[in-house]
Amino acid sequence: MATPFYWNELNTYDFAGLCPETTIAVLPIASTEQHGPHLPIATDVAIATGMLAELKRQRPENLDILVLPTQEIGKANEHIYGPGTLSLSAELLIPVWTAIGAKVAEAGLRKMVIVNSHGGNVDVMSIVARELRVRHQMAVVSTQWGRFGHPEGMVSDHESRYGIHGGDVETSLMLHFRPDLVRMDKAENFASKAERMRQQSKYLQPLPPHSLAWIAHDLNPLGVVGDASIATAEKGEAICRHQVTGFVELLEDLKAYPLSNLYVK
Repeated sequence: MATPFYWNELNTYDFAGLCPETTIAVLPIASTEQHGPHLPIATDVAIATGMLAELKRQRPENLDILVLPTQEIGKANEHIYGPGTLSLSAELLIPVWTAIGAKVAEAGLRKMVIVNSHGGNVDVMSIVARELRVRHQMAVVSTQWGRFGHPEGMVSDHESRYGIHGGDVETSLMLHFRPDLVRMDKAENFASKAERMRQQSKYLQPLPPHSLAWIAHDLNPLGVVGDASIATAEKGEAICRHQVTGFVELLEDLKAYPLSNLYVK
């Protein structure tokens, strides 16, 4: 029988019975930030919440995971010109998220996944994962829901490249998770200036491998990019299930990963 799903559902005495080799803590990180005229400030948090609900549905009985409280405010200073955005600095978040991981280790667990629903958190979570490996001999994976892709043929290559904030994918997910918060009458094809940059530059782009630092309004004056007008709840449901299926497979990989592989001097 699997453990409870949420960290907070355990009794303090339950932790003594957890196996550090097979039990995985999951730290969801998100953001509270502007998503243009058609999506709410809560978009990244709502996506994290919806993905976790699907994870609970898909979780195999023999996969022991404990989901920590979602971190709803992240590093979102690329959205500074969007009223309602809440942002914390990397200098503040790194020690806070590292401290959460340290408490996970103190509770007896040594495997953790940081799963992200906001691009601006990527650099921070990578640093936190490494710090936990170095300081607490933990096996920590940092990932994003979006890294598990989409069902084949569902999202165009053009949209995948340029629709990185408030486009087809995020709007479809929100139509699936929280349609009451989506204003489709405001949704449109929000063109990204990154497309013009690609035509004019050999290497210069807002995204890897050679990333030009940017804020959202550099790419579109409305602070969002991508074709939100073609979003549907059906696509959102399919994308959600696809990404969570991949995430479960990642969790199973980590479960099988021997802690003895971690070098300890």
